[in-house]
Amino acid sequence: MTDSRPEQLEFASCKGRRVVADFEGGEVSSDGGLLLLREVDQRLDVTRRAAALLPDERQRGKVIHSLASMLRQRVFALAQGYEDLNDHDALRHDTLLQSAAASDSILASAPTLCRMENRADRRCAMALNHLLVDLFIESHAEAPEEVILDFDATDDPVHGRQEGRFFHGYYDRYCFLPLYVFSGDQPLFAWLRPSNVDGARGAWAVLRYLCKKLRAAWPKVNIVLRADSGFCRWRMLRWCEEHDVDYIVGLARNTRLATLSEELTEQAERQWLDSGEKQREFDWIDYSARTWDQTRRVIAKAEHGEQGSNPRYVITSLRGDARDLYERIYCARGDMENRIKEQQLGLFADRTSCHRWWPNQLRLLLSTLAYVLMEGLRRLALQGTEWARRQATTLRCSLLKIGAVVVRNTRRVIVHLSSAYPHRDVFAAAHARLRRASG
Repeated sequence: MTDSRPEQLEFASCKGRRVVADFEGGEVSSDGGLLLLREVDQRLDVTRRAAALLPDERQRGKVIHSLASMLRQRVFALAQGYEDLNDHDALRHDTLLQSAAASDSILASAPTLCRMENRADRRCAMALNHLLVDLFIESHAEAPEEVILDFDATDDPVHGRQEGRFFHGYYDRYCFLPLYVFSGDQPLFAWLRPSNVDGARGAWAVLRYLCKKLRAAWPKVNIVLRADSGFCRWRMLRWCEEHDVDYIVGLARNTRLATLSEELTEQAERQWLDSGEKQREFDWIDYSARTWDQTRRVIAKAEHGEQGSNPRYVITSLRGDARDLYERIYCARGDMENRIKEQQLGLFADRTSCHRWWPNQLRLLLSTLAYVLMEGLRRLALQGTEWARRQATTLRCSLLKIGAVVVRNTRRVIVHLSSAYPHRDVFAAAHARLRRASG
């Protein structure tokens, strides 16, 4: 007679009780927080619009998985911490992920998702970036008075022989050099580039495009370009001046700038010798490189401490107190570096391990879409709470990774979240806000 009892695994006893385990728990998921991300996606309509922009040459009669379902599967998985396509060999059977992806059956396999990525091209990459700008504009109920555009480039290490890989001397490794544009916490542009180009390559064209889109939506908005010295190109600054766009951009140190700010530097050094405390002095200087078309105003910062002199220079069209502009406006660009780090380390924007170029570009954008959902969760559901400033990895571990039992039938999907979940009040409040926003 066949023994139909489930296999049980014996463990060490606890307080005189037997401890046994089996694999008969039913449909269980560790990603109960997907319910919140799905609500954010429903509110912002991100994945549906993104899927409509991807190329699809499959024969309709032979298609099992829709593009929208596969895109949701990929983006939600990134948000939940699954960086590799190989993860989907198991994830495709997760009932909760299936429901989040709006599917009633097993999701796409890793090879199917790989084929989707390999159909990517320049057109769809540009279209997805256009969508990022549209989402940014839609996030404002009223036209803002000012929009600060933060431009930055970073290294994306590669470990194979991918198309477009080059060795970068500054980073001392083979890498890509993606360009990011953020405004506050929201991404507006993400573009993969080879690392054998100038760090500002393409930034001028992106700036022109963004200004055109933003001014079409908000004709009176004041736009400010903010970037480090890698983006200080006088032709780009002249374009800003001709098109009523302000700028505040770092300027690399050189001997001419050192001469012009020599008196300020000596003043900071004298004050340090007198007080023994680090000194920071600011002033305006007029500067023009030999190849520039005109002289421009530069904020000179003279800093002196135990490590010696540490001067910094920022070129800007903004008017006001030099110290205030430097500390309040320019230094705030450092937060963008946190956003890039959050996307690369927390949402795997650097997982560009495809051989071909455009699939890697798509992977960068899929990560950016996952970031949009995470930012939407903070902005729509967690605003005004201490959770609103938590990074993606913290939100994932604390709010999205919840054990859940899933019961699905023809009429409904019931998700039984863990009774021991410690942040149930936060989860319930976030759910209430999202439902009100979509109601």
